[in-house]
Amino acid sequence: MAFTSERQLLAWGPPYAASSTATGGWAEPSATVIHGALAAAGRERDAVLWNVVPAHPHRPGTPLSNRPPTRAEVEQGAPLLDSVIAVTSPRVVVAVGRVAERLLGARADIAVRHPSQGGATACRAGLARILAG
Repeated sequence: MAFTSERQLLAWGPPYAASSTATGGWAEPSATVIHGALAAAGRERDAVLWNVVPAHPHRPGTPLSNRPPTRAEVEQGAPLLDSVIAVTSPRVVVAVGRVAERLLGARADIAVRHPSQGGATACRAGLARILAG
């Protein structure tokens, strides 16, 4: 699930249960930023989060790492993303990061900075503005 890690799911309680040995559940930094912003606005359970690349791109042999998706991976994810938008009929489509912004184009109502690589503060601020409106 996009921007979601074991720690966020455990906080929601049943039916979610621990799947790792990490104390308190495994946490992913970008997920913590996104869920924190949604929770601060009281909207955490109102959002549908989806990656433009549904399979986690990682460095070979290091499944818990991150790497930018390839152009082919982004193109392969596009039809599925279109289906998610069609099925959920969101009130607002927010592109998180440049990859999502490029892929979504005019389908995105607004874009915010991705929280990785030093973008957490800008991401929180952008989401707070959107969620306040």
